[in-house]
This record gives sequence, C-alpha cells and structure tokens, in this order.
Amino acid sequence: MSEQGYQSPATPDRRLSTPEPQRTGSGKTPIQILYEHGVVSGDAPVFVMEKAEGEAHQPSFVFSVMIGGVKCTGQGPSKKAAKQQAAEAALKTLNIDSDSGRVVPGRSNTNGVVAEPSNPVGLLQALALQRRWRIPEYIILTETGPPHRKEFTIICRLESLTEQGVGNTKKAAKKEAAEKMVAKLHSLSGSSEITWTPNPIVGFENIRNSTAEKISLLRRNPLSIPNTDYIQMLLELSKEQGFEVTYFDIDELTVNGQYQCLAELSTSPVTVCHGTGISCSNAHNDAAHSALQYMKIMAFSK
Repeated sequence: MSEQGYQSPATPDRRLSTPEPQRTGSGKTPIQILYEHGVVSGDAPVFVMEKAEGEAHQPSFVFSVMIGGVKCTGQGPSKKAAKQQAAEAALKTLNIDSDSGRVVPGRSNTNGVVAEPSNPVGLLQALALQRRWRIPEYIILTETGPPHRKEFTIICRLESLTEQGVGNTKKAAKKEAAEKMVAKLHSLSGSSEITWTPNPIVGFENIRNSTAEKISLLRRNPLSIPNTDYIQMLLELSKEQGFEVTYFDIDELTVNGQYQCLAELSTSPVTVCHGTGISCSNAHNDAAHSALQYMKIMAFSK
C-alpha cells in the first residue's frame, strides 16, 4: 500500500476531532447571541484572528472580539471554536445570560472588566446594560465646515437625559457626548431625576397559562388577514400580558432596498424578531407580525 494510502484517514480524523459549536439553552451559539445583542445595542462585535499556530493536523487559533468597550479572547482547534470561546467570554464579561440573551443584574464578571475608562462610549453602554436601561442613542445634530475642517455636533440620549458633544470627527463628538453623560450619571447617583426602571420580564409559562382576551384571540385567529395593524395588535397584547415592545431601526437597507428593523419583547427568554418593508412603518409592522407569530406558537407550546 502506498504512503498516500496510509495518510488518507488523517483527514476525517481531524474533522471529527474539531468540537461542535457549544449551544446554549436557547439553541443558539454564543456568537449568535453576541451578534443579536450587538444589533440591539448598535455596537456589533468585531472578531479578529490574533494567532494561528501548530501543525497542519493539530492547529491552534486565537481570536479576539471587541464589543461594548471590552475585548475578550478565545482559543481553539478551529477558527470557529476560537471565535465561540471569545464570544462566550464576552457574554460573561458583559453579564449577558447565554440562554436568554439578557443582562443579568448583580452577576459578577469573570475578570471584573466592564469597559475601559478611556472609552466613555463603551463605559456608558456597560452602565446601561448593567442597570437594564435602554441602550444610549446617538444622533447627529449638525455637520458644518468645509470637507477638510468638519465639525460635528452629536446628541447622546439615555432614557430622559440628553447631552451634546462637539468634535472634528463623528467619533470625537460621540466620545465627548458620552463623557458628559457619564459625568451626569455620576452627579445624579441616587437622585430623584433617575426615575426609570428596568423593562418588565414576563415568562412564557405565564403566557401559556393565560386565558385573557387578547392572548385567547391570538390563539384562535389566523395572522394572515391583509392590511392588519400588527403593531397595534402587539401593543394591546403587551399591555394585557405585561411585557414591553421596543423597535430598533437598522441603518442598512436590504439588498432589495427595503428598510429593516427589530422588535424586542421583554419576555423571558427575550424575543427579538426581524422585519422589512418599503418604509420604516412597514418594517415595524412586519416585525410585529413575526413577533405575534412567535407568540402564537409559544402560547400553544407545552
């Protein structure tokens, strides 16, 4: 038998030795949960391969991920495995539950790192996540000056608070606005001005056992009637069942030029549904329709 014949089994053996992606209780991998969190928070994770070493039959990869002002690393026998390890470390650092995708208040971090003090944007986001507030929103107020000397003014909104930042780049203006907001939060610590509370969390077990009007109608009626206002239908259901609905517009259009958005329901586990449409309102209605379809399925699940 030739040398090639002796070597041929090595390929399948190497494939079998590569671990499958670790899935959480929600059936999603840490990378999927981290990307979903990035979409909602407006700060998508960035993975970078730091190192690749070892023999061809036994490689080792190191990946890092940056999100929300934190940087975590992971190592594994494949690129996917290393990325999964990095994503899992990031979820722990950001106090994000790997099953529900939500921030867990009071849970200690694996390394105590939340965000670099020199990164006020990441620090502010980490503060909001820890307290289960809405993610800070940044809006470009003005853009003035010639191309070689631009000046940007950006507003940072966090719940009912607003601050402005000015800089010669969007990044610099955003950083200044975040710095001012962090300073304001410190000055208002324990103040009566901070009156907002975390979104309520409603378990699907409660929804399954509910016999209230709106959930009963959802169980009985099809979700296929044209020109239905699914946004209003979801709003009425949320008020009845006690969860909140938040819509997040996605800046990028689809390949077909349609608007995109996400509808997040403060259920446990959290529900995030995608919607598209020829306008923002159509995208919201499509996301609400998807959310209602999911709720309908969960209302019948045992």
